[in-house]
Amino acid sequence: MKPRTIFQVFGPRVVPTYRGKAGRTITDADVHTFWRNNPDVASLRGCYVFAMRGAVSSKPSYVGKATRGFRREVFQYHKLTRYQQQLADCRAGTPVLFFVALPRRRGAPPTRDVADLERLLIDAAASVNRALLNVRSMPAPVWAIAGVLRRASGKPSTAARSFERLMRFTQ
Repeated sequence: MKPRTIFQVFGPRVVPTYRGKAGRTITDADVHTFWRNNPDVASLRGCYVFAMRGAVSSKPSYVGKATRGFRREVFQYHKLTRYQQQLADCRAGTPVLFFVALPRRRGAPPTRDVADLERLLIDAAASVNRALLNVRSMPAPVWAIAGVLRRASGKPSTAARSFERLMRFTQ
């Protein structure tokens, strides 16, 4: 079956910050600089992930959706306060944004597809970061697949690793 909507990934895009004596913050000037440096994604719609990039890996902090365009929604006040919270809790790392965008087209976006994608990304991000900052975060699933999904620390079994590769799950 051919998918009806194909999203494209953009990122990671570095979010500029002001570094003061007590820590970092994202100022209005930083937001302006971000959009000046990333005009290709400003008018696109879809989902986005705010993350902290470390030396070895990145950790998602917030997943959101934008049906009116990323520029209009990504740095709204209530979302910016979540990012500021993450910056306050993280001494190291670089804040980045990933965008999972719809192709450019006129008219209303396929809101059902965007909502489905947001739910999937929230679930995936929550399995990596149990302290995900989403306001609309879904209840934590009460199930797991041993060694594959929402796994505890420890070495997964050979069967679990094979199944993870088969299904293309990654942790």
